[in-house]
Amino acid sequence: MSAAEPPGDGDHQLLVLIDPLARRYDGESVRIAKDVLSAGAQAKICLADSPDEFAKALSRRGSRRPVVVGDDHALLRAVSQLHRERELSGGALALIPVGAAHTLELAHALGVPRGAVAAARTALDGAARRLDLLVDDSDGVVLGELRIPAASPTTGPPHTVWDTCRTFVSSLVRPAPPAPSGPSRAHRLRVEADGVLLNGLDRPVETVSVTAQGDGGLADVVIRTAAGRTHTTEAKAVTVSGPDFRYRADISVAGPVRTRTWTVREGAWGLVLPAAGD
Repeated sequence: MSAAEPPGDGDHQLLVLIDPLARRYDGESVRIAKDVLSAGAQAKICLADSPDEFAKALSRRGSRRPVVVGDDHALLRAVSQLHRERELSGGALALIPVGAAHTLELAHALGVPRGAVAAARTALDGAARRLDLLVDDSDGVVLGELRIPAASPTTGPPHTVWDTCRTFVSSLVRPAPPAPSGPSRAHRLRVEADGVLLNGLDRPVETVSVTAQGDGGLADVVIRTAAGRTHTTEAKAVTVSGPDFRYRADISVAGPVRTRTWTVREGAWGLVLPAAGD
């Protein structure tokens, strides 16, 4: 890991964590982001070459506000670590989105600007917005959408975000492959929302999705049954149980598990977004 701290003329104290995949995918955007941030702040630039280096740099940030340069994987990695360290309430982080389009869907859905210059300027001059977080009973986090089943009956075993390194070169020359086609697999799942039974094991479901609304302390729960019916509600906590099932949390696949509870933590984390009127 290399680090540099050029002088800045602003009041910001930033820790700029540059994901290695971002450097490989679009080195020019990374360079532009570094230049903009260094011109407007006292920015310590960290080029993390491994998950351990990324984690150590984030843990040793001191009073510096973290700015992640990378894709959805990098953002989720940072939020997950800060959650485990119980440091999410201590401030806000910013993201400079660099990566393939399909790896930035979460970032843009959250309101992060497109483009290195706009995102870097937002990191310097934007406003911190407190966002809700879904936290499960194994201390995992979901920033956007939780979905069951994860993808299709052919979904493989769960993987870590760093496994994307193995397929990075191929992603440069072709987009992510479409989800496998074919008949969907129904699950027999028991779904409870705030203690109220929404679906029993006797009614197979095709999908269950839980999405934090952004703020407000509630999640949107949508159940689509194998019979073609859709049930929606809002809840603070959702428990799913039944035969072994996998689930997709943002961009990661987890499981199999037999039961899992997700709870909304209102305003649990902060993300720097464009100020009102920008």
